[in-house]
Amino acid sequence: MSDLKAVDADNYNGSPIIPTGDPMIDGIGPAAWANRSDTPDMTFHGTAKIVPMRLDPTFSIAKGDPDPRGMPVIALDKVEAGIVIECWVNRAEPYITYYEVQLHGSEKRVMLPSAYVQWPNFGLWGNDRLLVKAITAAQFANVPTTKRDDQITLLEEDKICAYYAGGHLYALAERAEPII
Repeated sequence: MSDLKAVDADNYNGSPIIPTGDPMIDGIGPAAWANRSDTPDMTFHGTAKIVPMRLDPTFSIAKGDPDPRGMPVIALDKVEAGIVIECWVNRAEPYITYYEVQLHGSEKRVMLPSAYVQWPNFGLWGNDRLLVKAITAAQFANVPTTKRDDQITLLEEDKICAYYAGGHLYALAERAEPII
């Protein structure tokens, strides 16, 4: 593969590869993605399956549950990366799939998969923040983006989720080293 930004660690078949660039952006190892269709996943009724909550009035935050909009997003380095500005829902399976985050000091908004979020005490009792242990606050700037602000494509989903997955191994240099 000529596009692979990595080299073999040794000279034998099956040798592990060593990234030569930024593996989270280059899609190496756990940050790899599939080249899926660059179209949104659709419902049975022909509408985009994953949309911002503002576009589907049938979705809301349950009364008594904390609303994550307005809550800070704290990265693995304990630095606040941004603020949740919207929840994106899956119309086929009613749950929040992504949080849309407005990054501090930037006009950029990024998607944060709900699977990568920890809520201490579910946002109750004054713990109103979302924790992300996959990437640092600075690395939020490189999260792949969506082309539109009203839908997400299958390819965009794969690239976004792969970026956070890659952070579990590559966000900090010591994470890529063996544990003895």
